[in-house]
Amino acid sequence: MVRLGVNVDHVATVRQARRAPEPDPLEAALLAQRAGADSIIVHLREDRRHIQDRDVEILRKKVKRLNLEMAVTEEILEIACKIKPDQATLVPEKRRELTTEGGLDVAGNLKKISKAVKRLKKEGILISLFIDPDLKQVKASTKTGVQMVELHTGCYAEAKSKTKKGKELTRISRAAKEARELGLAVSAGHGLTYWNVSRIAKIPEIEELNIGHNIIARAVMVGMKEAVEDMLNLIKRRKK
Repeated sequence: MVRLGVNVDHVATVRQARRAPEPDPLEAALLAQRAGADSIIVHLREDRRHIQDRDVEILRKKVKRLNLEMAVTEEILEIACKIKPDQATLVPEKRRELTTEGGLDVAGNLKKISKAVKRLKKEGILISLFIDPDLKQVKASTKTGVQMVELHTGCYAEAKSKTKKGKELTRISRAAKEARELGLAVSAGHGLTYWNVSRIAKIPEIEELNIGHNIIARAVMVGMKEAVEDMLNLIKRRKK
């Protein structure tokens, strides 16, 4: 069974739009967890556009498995080492982006990323690198000491033609196989929806899918429980 991580950032996006106490990311996280989510994901961005420091502190105490997405900056590293999430996923971050645009350039920033990985591992945190499905980046990731990579599925999700989507799926499959052969655990995420997740879930090396926006968007209409259960049901079909 492929695990499902649910990102609750956009519950906080709605809350921050009015600087109101609701909706509460913790409540959403607990509902997702009860519905079967294996982990809860939040991205503590440098500009704090949605998730706030207090959210991370509370979630760490209340959810069974917390995956903190984070940029490789001194401020966020200090917070991660203090809070000690179960997992930290290192991601690229740009102030003006709407959401994360592509994976980390591990090959081009090997020293900086390796230093951050070493620091987080000392705190007993499982570390993953969010990378493009590129063999060069997969191989570079093994040099940092991480235990896992998360393959960026955005190009697959955004592909307009069957040909382009097929090529991106092949890239992801090859990268997943390479990562596993090199001893890394493999997850995937970004842009995954109820309509495109099944083909990614069928890639045998992928053991975890991390999904946020599409689940939260559906939850607005049908509730968190049904939204999470619907996604889990699609993922369970991986062998069909």
